[in-house]
Amino acid sequence: MPEKSLAEIQREVDRYIGQFKEGYFSPLALMARLSEEVGELAREVNHSYGEKPKKPDEEDNSIEMELGDILFILSCFANSLDIDLTEAHDKVMAKFNTRDANRWTPKNTEQ
Repeated sequence: MPEKSLAEIQREVDRYIGQFKEGYFSPLALMARLSEEVGELAREVNHSYGEKPKKPDEEDNSIEMELGDILFILSCFANSLDIDLTEAHDKVMAKFNTRDANRWTPKNTEQ
């Protein structure tokens, strides 16, 4: 499967949501949904890497699917507020590359 850019993901989500009269949820509702999805991701991570095994009757979700749900809701949130996620990402990376330039120990690149 070919890679998709954030812009392509946002357009795909917008086409999907555009099929429905209801359109995007409000920012507050999207924030609640995003929080719910992050909680579901935390539960899956806890099942996979923590000390809490799944109950026998629990649904078989995956970290991959929960991350996908978060990406979908995040795209909805950005689209509803006319935010370009690629541009937002570029701004955040510029911030990390300047503010945090000397914060972490670089890997030794010499062999």
